[in-house]
Amino acid sequence: MERGKVKTRVGIVTSNKMDKTVIVDVTHAMSHPKYGKPIRRVSRFKAHDKNNECRIGDKVFITESRPLSRTKRWRVSKIVERAAIIEGEPQEILNEGESAE
Repeated sequence: MERGKVKTRVGIVTSNKMDKTVIVDVTHAMSHPKYGKPIRRVSRFKAHDKNNECRIGDKVFITESRPLSRTKRWRVSKIVERAAIIEGEPQEILNEGESAE
């Protein structure tokens, strides 16, 4: 017995504030039904991030899965590209263990 193909998408992580969940924006281009002008549409998916590895701005590959919660039906398969570290973000790792004197 064969099942249907698994849907996959590539998108950008826009939020990682939830535990083991990220919000991924997937952008696709289409032409306007009446005027034919190319337009961009954005779909937002909640995806399961098992190890809390994703950061905001990462490009990720997500695949469809069974329902994991009320709104979560996707899993993060792999991180395609890491986001560059922004200077405004706090970095706890750099200044641990150093005392202010």
